[in-house]
Amino acid sequence: MRHGVLILPEHRWSRARDLWSKADRLGYEHAWTYDHLMWRWLSDKSWFPALPTLTAAAMVTSRIRLGTLVASPNFRHPVEFAKELMALDDISGGRLICGVGAGVEGFDSRIRGDRPLLPAERTVRFREFVDLLDQLLRQPFTEYDGNWFTAMGVRMEPGFVQRPRVPLAIAGGGPKGMALAVQHAEIWVTTGVPGRGLAERYDRLVPYLKDHLEELNDACASAGRDPASLRRLLVAGVSAGGVLESVESYRDAAGLFQEIGITDLVVPWPRDEFPYQAHEEVLEEFAATDLGDPGRIEENECTR
Repeated sequence: MRHGVLILPEHRWSRARDLWSKADRLGYEHAWTYDHLMWRWLSDKSWFPALPTLTAAAMVTSRIRLGTLVASPNFRHPVEFAKELMALDDISGGRLICGVGAGVEGFDSRIRGDRPLLPAERTVRFREFVDLLDQLLRQPFTEYDGNWFTAMGVRMEPGFVQRPRVPLAIAGGGPKGMALAVQHAEIWVTTGVPGRGLAERYDRLVPYLKDHLEELNDACASAGRDPASLRRLLVAGVSAGGVLESVESYRDAAGLFQEIGITDLVVPWPRDEFPYQAHEEVLEEFAATDLGDPGRIEENECTR
């Protein structure tokens, strides 16, 4: 199993620098941050944008992969987003992972005065978003004319460090989201039970996740894709709680999730208060006993 951390973009860089550097030193294989304009539980607190944060993180780390968890068309356009990703992939030396999701109604969808969308509209918009983004990440020249997005003669030069493109991590719990991940992604992302606002103990989610992963395998079969070629990333702390109560619970959760087919486990960096309240010592001890030598991580491990 690959292990990662989620670092909220809430601190001034004088503090945030230490967290990203520490994640790199501890041996975690990927580190992520939320891509929101504002976030529900910290809407009145400090909050910095994701891509400048990841760019700064790239400058103080040397091997850990960096990703958005997740960007959405709520306020992103594929053309500008792809251009920024190209710069970030270059600055990081090819360590970028692009995590994307459909987005939900909330601060990001309302802050600019955009009209509310029906679920079916969000689905169609996200499909276009991923389709155009995939093309922009792969090819030097793109023309696209969709119902939601347009790209007129976009050139992507000098291109990405990673070929054929930056790995995509797609969040999608329903059949259409899974199908999109099967078609385009290297990594499928889940937080556990969709729409659940409060976490419950991780072991209680195992039966649900097991069924969910079977649905993903079926989606792979329907598309003629080898299920083993699609990684499955679980973000703990959203609906899967209790993982960081202790090193023992962390180790137990990782074992249970790996047994049912989760390939990547991401835990939130511990905070002193809600949300994600826990102790950094748990990360440190787990890293020392369970992650091994950071130098073992191979280049371009995210590619198919």
